[in-house]
Amino acid sequence: MRFNFKLIALAAALICPILSTPARAERLKDIASFGGVRQNQLSGYGIVVGLDGTGDQTTQTPFTVQSIMAMLQQKGISLPAGTQLQLKNVAAVMVTTSLPAFAQPGQTIDVTVSSMGNAKSLRGGTLLMTPLQGADGQVYAMAQGNILVGGVGASGGGASTQVNQLAVGRISAGATVERAVASNLGADNQVKLELNTTDFSTASRVVEAINDKFGPGIATALDGRVIRVRVPSSSDQRVSFLGILENMDVRSSEAAAKVILNARTGSIVMNRAVTLDTCAISHGNLTVTIGGDTQVSQPPAGSRGATVVTQNPSASVKKDPGRVIMLNNGASLAEVVKAMNAIGATPQDLLSILQSLKAAGSLRAELEII
Repeated sequence: MRFNFKLIALAAALICPILSTPARAERLKDIASFGGVRQNQLSGYGIVVGLDGTGDQTTQTPFTVQSIMAMLQQKGISLPAGTQLQLKNVAAVMVTTSLPAFAQPGQTIDVTVSSMGNAKSLRGGTLLMTPLQGADGQVYAMAQGNILVGGVGASGGGASTQVNQLAVGRISAGATVERAVASNLGADNQVKLELNTTDFSTASRVVEAINDKFGPGIATALDGRVIRVRVPSSSDQRVSFLGILENMDVRSSEAAAKVILNARTGSIVMNRAVTLDTCAISHGNLTVTIGGDTQVSQPPAGSRGATVVTQNPSASVKKDPGRVIMLNNGASLAEVVKAMNAIGATPQDLLSILQSLKAAGSLRAELEII
């Protein structure tokens, strides 16, 4: 698989004219968040019923049968000893969701239902009441409802087809919050503003912008990521203050030079800060081809000869000429991409080239391979 750099080269050519422009202003809410204002993950084990013969195969998923028997006992139904249940319309599932910040009892949230066993499809199923627990083991929500599956499948006569995933579905407003998570936002008349990325220059600019707008001493940088901000004691004034604060425009610093390379797909992303020191890149490939032609020798009519089949093997070695690309000191992103495209590098070639450039100290960027 070869990687085409032409599209990236075009994007780089469009980016280069703005290399010298100053850092643009961004809303504070886009580069930072308030400490303690976060989601909390919830999960629970549940049972889906009402499937059209597409549930778990109970011989391979005994936990589904155990769950049904335990549920029936809770409902006051006792089964004779040794009863072997054959369930086709039931599936064991995991129910997951995220509890939003400041969620209150009675509020509804969406949930995702995922099959745990070998159920073929959850389409048409109904999730029975499932408690959703947090990391502390406490129940914060209860989920129940009809599952909506985005996929579709059909089979017959030994043939089958499927579009999208059938073993995962979603229930809109399928869970009701039963317990609120305590929040200490505004405790001691202060909040902590946490930058998404640790950057001392951005933290300094945020402190300067806040103090210029609200007065000296309102904001104090604790480190390169956390900024302490004094807030009003009244909850109403505090909410208004934080609303103004998160919509402030702040000049963020230039992003660090970074190259992201996906070795599986060949995708590469470079930001505009990537440059190179003076270096030379050589690239060449060795191709070995081994094949064979089959020939049939047919004797003339009436002769006593026999038809003979012969093989003519062939082998060839092709070496592409090595090409050397010279890059001057401070080469920009456009020049880097143009050079890579000129030498016809594949994703694996590019991986080796970038690693070699980094090892040689010529690549002025952080190289991350995913």
